Amino acid sequence: MASVTGILTIHLQIPGCTSLKEKRSWVKPVLARLHREFNLSTAEVDLQDRWQEAVLACAIVSSSRTHVQQTLQHTLGYITRTWPDLLILDDSIEIL
Repeated sequence: MASVTGILTIHLQIPGCTSLKEKRSWVKPVLARLHREFNLSTAEVDLQDRWQEAVLACAIVSSSRTHVQQTLQHTLGYITRTWPDLLILDDSIEIL
């Protein structure tokens, strides 16, 4: 049986953030909620030193390519609906 890995990378803008501490107060709950809701591995992977931007990565492994694709698409929609203050500047889904 082959496994399928999917990675969702999201470049976010966090308007109004004035410090790294404030940025963390936005990013940490987003990562935790995505992990809990979708059973994804999540991390902030770039732009850790910028106050108003973050790059998040979400990964999932499954035996079904369709499941991986749908889960990552739902995750992207969930972020948009749940945190309307966060602006998605760019996103990409990679299936391995």
